[in-house]
Amino acid sequence: MTIERPIQHLGFIHLVPFDRENPRRGLEEGLELFEYAEELGLDSGWVRTRHLQHGLPSPSTFFSALSQRTERIGLGTAVIPAGFENPFRLAEDLGTADVLSGGRVLPGLSVHPPGYGDDAVNDAVYDTGWREEDYGYGRLERLRRLLAGEAVREVPEYSGIGGDFDSARVEPHSPGLSERLWYGGGSLRSAEWAGRAGFNWLVSNISSAENGITDFAEAQRNQIDAFRAQHPSGDAARVSVARVIVPTDGATDAQAAKYRDYAEARAPRTRKVHGKNTIIALDVLGSTEEIVEYITTDVAFRAADDYLFELPFEFELADWKHILHQLATEIGPALGWRRATERGGDGA
Repeated sequence: MTIERPIQHLGFIHLVPFDRENPRRGLEEGLELFEYAEELGLDSGWVRTRHLQHGLPSPSTFFSALSQRTERIGLGTAVIPAGFENPFRLAEDLGTADVLSGGRVLPGLSVHPPGYGDDAVNDAVYDTGWREEDYGYGRLERLRRLLAGEAVREVPEYSGIGGDFDSARVEPHSPGLSERLWYGGGSLRSAEWAGRAGFNWLVSNISSAENGITDFAEAQRNQIDAFRAQHPSGDAARVSVARVIVPTDGATDAQAAKYRDYAEARAPRTRKVHGKNTIIALDVLGSTEEIVEYITTDVAFRAADDYLFELPFEFELADWKHILHQLATEIGPALGWRRATERGGDGA
């Protein structure tokens, strides 16, 4: 069986974990990993956004550093939870990172209300106004308008005080950034909204069982189809599928044992529906041949344009480099992917 759409881009998602007592080391390793991925010719690297955890909380800051250490690789967020963000300030940060990187930022976003069960924690994180705040899709529509350069105010006439540098729009403005937005979702409702709104669609290893369908790939394929059915571009609308995929070819004996233990420990959670309707994909562990067979028979991957490998949080830099090396040199080519440097493209 072959994939339905030729693979366009190949990349990875990374938590950028760090030690509580020495966060710099983890952040520096994250920068090193992105540099290595660019050397391998991968199209994009994406970071998760973590708050109140030992993982990267500030993608735009990280991307600004990466802009000085990489030249081509796309810089994605998978995803920024917009509930923690002021759209105005987020637009400024994303614009700055995009200008510095030469237009390589790929903002992946999501919306949800405050997720902390204790109201006292919500008050500390969001301030007390969170009870009246709208955490819906409109937050992202406002962000896109700001990124597109919509005027926020009328600039008053220069009075000779302070300098004539006022702007009516969010600065710095980066043309094209507002057209590179992704929505990271896991339900038919969000898929349909993202399609109507003209976003790109990003799905991962956590999704929803809906309409009686609990098979992960089938549920995710239904979302992809629903997204494209609503998108102005129809079948040409862009979709990226991300899963935890761990190749064993080329691994040391110690790495292979670690990989097996990791996958086996996580397998039980994939065999049931969590809470109301949350389902989790099985981690894919195996040889290049086994991984390629899995991808080409998975109905969600078959409908995607871009493939992302989610790197396990608990691994180390040498393990992550091994996974990326196998992805770029063995698995990607076996799927028909060519390096960006070979096809003359970029990571966007």
